[in-house]
Amino acid sequence: MSALPDTPAIVTGEWLTNLKKQLTVAPEHPHQLPKGSPMRLAATALATLFAMTACSAPQAAEPETTEAATSEAGDEAEDSETERLNAYFETVYNEAVARSPMQQTFLGIRDDYDKWDDASAEAALQDMEFQRKAVADMKDQFSFDELDEQGQLSWRLAEYDLKQAELAFKWRDHTYVFNQMFGTQSRIPSFLIGQHKVISEDDARDYVSRLQGIPTYLGQNVTNAANYAELDVRPPAFVYDYVLSDARNIITGYPFDDTPDAPSPLYKDISDKLDALVADGETDRETADAILANAETALIESVEPAYEELITFLESDLENANTDDGAWKLPDGSEYYNDRLKIITTTDMSADQIHALGLAEMDRIHGEMREIMKEVGFEGTLQDFFDFTRTDPQFFKSNDEAGKAEYLEEATAIIDTMRENLPQVFNTFPAAPIEVRAVEAFREKSAGKAFYNRPAPDGSRPGIYYANLYNMADMPVYQMEALAYHEGIPGHHMQLAISQELEGIPKFRKYGGYTAYTEGWGLYSEHLGKDMGFYEDPYSDFGRLAMELWRAARLVVDTGIHDKKWTREEAIAYLIENTPNPEGDCRKAIERYIVMPGQATAYKIGMNKLLELRQQAQEELGEDFSMGEFHDTVLKNGPLPLAILEEQVEAWINEKKND
Repeated sequence: MSALPDTPAIVTGEWLTNLKKQLTVAPEHPHQLPKGSPMRLAATALATLFAMTACSAPQAAEPETTEAATSEAGDEAEDSETERLNAYFETVYNEAVARSPMQQTFLGIRDDYDKWDDASAEAALQDMEFQRKAVADMKDQFSFDELDEQGQLSWRLAEYDLKQAELAFKWRDHTYVFNQMFGTQSRIPSFLIGQHKVISEDDARDYVSRLQGIPTYLGQNVTNAANYAELDVRPPAFVYDYVLSDARNIITGYPFDDTPDAPSPLYKDISDKLDALVADGETDRETADAILANAETALIESVEPAYEELITFLESDLENANTDDGAWKLPDGSEYYNDRLKIITTTDMSADQIHALGLAEMDRIHGEMREIMKEVGFEGTLQDFFDFTRTDPQFFKSNDEAGKAEYLEEATAIIDTMRENLPQVFNTFPAAPIEVRAVEAFREKSAGKAFYNRPAPDGSRPGIYYANLYNMADMPVYQMEALAYHEGIPGHHMQLAISQELEGIPKFRKYGGYTAYTEGWGLYSEHLGKDMGFYEDPYSDFGRLAMELWRAARLVVDTGIHDKKWTREEAIAYLIENTPNPEGDCRKAIERYIVMPGQATAYKIGMNKLLELRQQAQEELGEDFSMGEFHDTVLKNGPLPLAILEEQVEAWINEKKND
């Protein structure tokens, strides 16, 4: 799952790191945002402090200009210190956005709509210096003691984000620029298809300009990958086949070959968008055809050579790749992985501690699964039950268009039912709607199982729960309910949409993200469905446990791969033996964890903290405990590191006690 793409993290979170080079999330989150990303360690210092966040892809109304933000602060002598600080954050945020054409597009801003980001190493350093200066100026210009509670929290988060960004920047050359989860090869078309809206002739011409700019942007990423390879930082050999497949898919079909009835993904996208422009009366057919002809030329003269250059590099570099899978193989790999765990989990837990936690949780959940086996009258071992749920036809939709349509319809119905019952446990609800969609064909083979893209803050796009229906054998129906709660309501959609709809806090908090918080909330939401009386079918409850078991297993296999030198096949075998997930699911997951060290550990650690805090509140408050107020406390400040979240919950508990 993911809130992004899925997806490694830097200061403002997993999703944010994915943003500059992924811009749609992510792997199962990389919620998703992330839902890891090449940008994450390479050039997102700007994306760290005051940028957009995880697992989704919003499109907002244009932020105020720097001048407007400054004037809104008014007379410094009359405004509070917190109002002044918020105005400063707005100014810095807007300056950060101005540095990233892709982020502007993501926000629905049409400045620099014809450009790509600068992915060079020099730009990465400039971005880091930008963030350092922003925090230094904050400390010079404002007094922490004069800020109110929210102002002090913003100050602390800015400091925390810088510290995390510095840690991530240290390892900026330890990322895999091209990989199957968040690689630039697929993020370029995902960005154009999903983010570059065409509602005018100028937008369409800017699309063509971006096609023409792909050689520079993709070339910078090839340069980064080549530089990292010289340091012996390259993905395992198996990754190359996925990336080469993605790259070749982009330049397959018309106009790259004489198959007008089988257009390439980008040609089809710009053609469809121009057709819509004509249908809406925004342009005439002759003008649209002229722009399409220019796009065709750009695809042949710019896009194809750029991707051919990437393919040549990958084929050459493959000769130097090996089958070592863990981060331990990288320069100073152990230190790198431990720092990754700190960034991802927002804790100081060691790899050994995380591994031990995973084993303990596996044992507990296996015990609960055995109880369900008794309930349904299954005779045999737990592994026999796993085999049964992996293979029995009753648990799968047909692997055709009808089966896929049924899955989407039923997942939507699950979300609709949950929405009706939210007032039982929530006081605050997002205004943004949500849709369930299948992952697009051009990326479904390599994309994660499911992920979420946040809604546009201006209401122009709903939140989207993407289900990967490439192989229905990987999407058992008994997991459908838990998946819908995680990706949709009350999971990522509630948390991310509410966050960006908050008032009175800076944008870097509204759109920021910490993987343990965001993904912890997603997994907590699966459990919350049980608390609310759902999962009435025992097999569906088994699916919930299977999803939680999956996250517990991640603690074991992620640390196993990256710290204990497990091989890819050993890790896959562990999942097959200890979880009910299909073999294809297990294989794809391990391949994801390999290219995103540490990211998968955040889910269970974040969920455990939320349940621990809720139990603490229930025990201390007794009859005064309110589930709705607890959820408000968790969500009202936007994403938080787990230690700061704990402070907020404990403060609420003490306030309730003193009422």
